[in-house]
Amino acid sequence: MNDTIAENLLRIKDRIANAAIAAGRSPGDIGLVAVSKTKPIEAVAAALAAGQTVFGENRVQEAGSKFPALRKQYDLSLHIIGGLQTNKARDAVRIADVIESLDRPKLADAIEAAIAREGRTPQLLVEVNTGSEPQKSGIGRAEADDFIVACKARFGPALIGLMCVPPHDEDPRPHFTWLADRAARHGLTTVSMGMSADFEIAIACGATLVRVGSAIFGSR
Repeated sequence: MNDTIAENLLRIKDRIANAAIAAGRSPGDIGLVAVSKTKPIEAVAAALAAGQTVFGENRVQEAGSKFPALRKQYDLSLHIIGGLQTNKARDAVRIADVIESLDRPKLADAIEAAIAREGRTPQLLVEVNTGSEPQKSGIGRAEADDFIVACKARFGPALIGLMCVPPHDEDPRPHFTWLADRAARHGLTTVSMGMSADFEIAIACGATLVRVGSAIFGSR
């Protein structure tokens, strides 16, 4: 397992670098979030041993079962990338370095209260439901601008960017370009978009973070 994950990571990092160069960008401007959801702690440890330090988890409870022990051995960064329930906000603030799924006022309230209780402030990204899909989390496009402005006022420099997950059956380019443009309009420098199947397109459209899981850890 260790060798396979290390080889996959090397391959993905090469593809990121090539996509960046093709887009006239510096490879160093794009970060890789290795999405380790549903994968055992041994798989995360293998990726850490191969030099990967940034990981993404969908569920707070699962992240809490893996990463506190790993932090004792490794310098790592944990992103919560899945839809976040308000009753999990305090746990997310306690364990995460970045929460990428801030998507509604009630969650903003819960995160603000959790920050006050825990005495630590993770970085935050607003998730936008660019495809208006009812089954997905994310603030709608029509409400996004007002929500971003409100979150900037509330969280200040902790709000660093935007995230999206385009519909899987559509061309992702219009969604990616919309998100990158919206981030630029609001002076936000982090644009988290692109997964295993489309991260190279996302890089061409301005992604600064790509979230790759199955291409590193194998299918779920």
